[in-house]
Amino acid sequence: MDAKKEKQIKSTVRELYGQIAAQHTSCCQPPDEASSCCCSEDVDDISNAALLYSREELAAISTDIPSLGCGNPIALSEIKAGEVVLDLGSGGGLDCFLAAKNVGLKGRGIGLDMTPEMIKLARMNADKMGVKNVEFRQGEMEKMPVDSESVDVIISNCVINLSPDKDAVFREAFRVLKPGGRLCVSDMVTHGELPESVRQDLTQWACCIGGAIDEKAYLQKIRDAGFNKPKVVENKVDSAKGSCCGSTSIIASVAVTAFKPK
Repeated sequence: MDAKKEKQIKSTVRELYGQIAAQHTSCCQPPDEASSCCCSEDVDDISNAALLYSREELAAISTDIPSLGCGNPIALSEIKAGEVVLDLGSGGGLDCFLAAKNVGLKGRGIGLDMTPEMIKLARMNADKMGVKNVEFRQGEMEKMPVDSESVDVIISNCVINLSPDKDAVFREAFRVLKPGGRLCVSDMVTHGELPESVRQDLTQWACCIGGAIDEKAYLQKIRDAGFNKPKVVENKVDSAKGSCCGSTSIIASVAVTAFKPK
């Protein structure tokens, strides 16, 4: 993909999620709850939190933070006390706050997001809740403002699909993880190839469809970055099967784990 196209994709994604941050609403929906694979035209008052997280998890968050995700990476990450957790595409901070609670005061949560409005919203939520062991950094996944081998766990929730350079994202994830560190992400993938018309549609990219790649290719990119044992541990297939995009490709939300060698 050429640099101009990458820049257009990022600009479109940044603009949409900036608007969502301003409205405190969500665009993405879990595949089994979505009416189609396209973004809803009405994003007011949409939140996936009750569908993705347990009551106990949500009770630990003392403010209403809408979920922009398609899964629950916290549930599969086995976060331990004292660990450093990096959340890629942290949005309003929901997953980062849940991780911070699990790591305790001796651990730390780091949220990374390229959208200034999301960083502002997450910091506001942290202040509102009085959470001290989190920080939010503005930056891109393809070039993370994070020290090498400084993170125990990387989580992400329906964000890596938005990147036009997923190879760079996984290489950077490998770089910042400590030896033995783990990658635990929820994301959108396809079973089969999307039509080129969908790939070229910037709106479909921003809505977690246009940038989704085949599950096997997704896992191979993780392997190519150096990770061991990439594995799909959960797969929720969209019953719409991509029909709204003029395709027979199956759209799925997956949970994936992988490990950096010790």
